[in-house]
Amino acid sequence: MRNDRKNLELRKIEITTDFIKNADASCLIKSGDTHVVCTASIEEKVPRWLKGSGKGWVTAEYGMLPRSTHERMRRESSVGKVGGRTSEIQRLIGRSLRASMNLKLLGEYLITIDCDVLQADGGTRTASITGGFVALKKCIDLMIKRKQINHNPIKSYVAAISCGIVNGEFLMDLDYEEDSQADVDSNYVMNDKGDIIELQLTGEQTTCSEEEFMKMLRHSKSSIAEIITLQKKALSE
Repeated sequence: MRNDRKNLELRKIEITTDFIKNADASCLIKSGDTHVVCTASIEEKVPRWLKGSGKGWVTAEYGMLPRSTHERMRRESSVGKVGGRTSEIQRLIGRSLRASMNLKLLGEYLITIDCDVLQADGGTRTASITGGFVALKKCIDLMIKRKQINHNPIKSYVAAISCGIVNGEFLMDLDYEEDSQADVDSNYVMNDKGDIIELQLTGEQTTCSEEEFMKMLRHSKSSIAEIITLQKKALSE
């Protein structure tokens, strides 16, 4: 079905660390024609409900540049509110990244991961989670080096991938055109142990059988293991 790659093959993934000079940590992740800049910022404070608890917090913000898509989008700041899709995605990123952490070992620090989509061709949320974790890991390494924390709070690596059924065929890592035509569309967030952190699945045009679901889950698990290998390589360079 595909001309550029096999159905279960990922797009080419490139991760460049230390991409933004002024951030505490950062990376640029390219997944095919989807490009996302992820930055990490450290603040010596926590949300009000965590004050005095000794625990830290990791949160995320997500946005798409006006010309990240074929037609210019209005900046959400110009309409005075964050849209429903943006809110849902940034909450997903935050939950996914917190699942990798022992927040008690972070101490009362707030780490904000900003994910800004420079160019979108499907899979912006999964690329944001994958790149966001790289920025978070770099940030934690910096905090240990600065002696802001004494122990590494990261419990596991985290990455994400999309999988779908398009015209009866199983496809991994859907681009925009494939996603817009999908009969079944799903996103998987997992750690390096193969545990599921979050799963989003929608029957866009039809239902999904248990057999189909298990096949998508199996291939997604394998793809995420491949992506985590790329994360580790980028972090070691």
